[in-house]
Amino acid sequence: MHFKRSIIVMSRLSKLYEAMETLRKEGLPVNEDLERKANELEEEIIKKEILPVLSKTIEPALQPVQRELVLVVDYVPGNPLSVHLSRKRNFAAEMDAKEILPDPEVEHKEIGKTGPKVVKQPVTQLRIIFADGSIIQEKNAAESFVSFVRKVGVERVRSLGIKQCKIPLVSNTIDKKYGDKQKPLGNGWFLMTNTSTQSKKHDIELIAKSFNISLKVEVI
Repeated sequence: MHFKRSIIVMSRLSKLYEAMETLRKEGLPVNEDLERKANELEEEIIKKEILPVLSKTIEPALQPVQRELVLVVDYVPGNPLSVHLSRKRNFAAEMDAKEILPDPEVEHKEIGKTGPKVVKQPVTQLRIIFADGSIIQEKNAAESFVSFVRKVGVERVRSLGIKQCKIPLVSNTIDKKYGDKQKPLGNGWFLMTNTSTQSKKHDIELIAKSFNISLKVEVI
């Protein structure tokens, strides 16, 4: 079953590559959604298919070694594989790499049953209109917010440090209280959506202003 799933994932990735190559040959821009899906499938294959195989192959060969070391695999498509050895444990500063630590857990105060009654607001949507005429309008405001953040760039939005309910707007940790309101963005990132539509509109406008993106946001 695992082998069959691997073949299916690889087939999906191949089809995405073919679609992207066809667009490039025709002189058309590659859809950002295709790029994102290809990146996510690549990461899935590397983490779940390739790394386990490498571990099983390398670990037995390293058993005679008594000192800690770091192996750096340099893979360039079409070129021979290059493996470098380092005795240094803190090598991230010397490479184009960064360590992403999980966000700390947030403590939330529990509101008792005698607290104010929450009045549900009617469901509303967001329409995001960009200067080039492209529009984001999903089935609800949360999904539109997710699409917008993906379009702008997840880590770019994360870098702004915006928080909602004490939680980073873009987080790599599922919150104990609001986890069901954190929508997946891909690659281990989640978007906090436990806010009103007006608040989402405000965040979108803030993000757009921070990156000089011209757009109009409508609540519908």
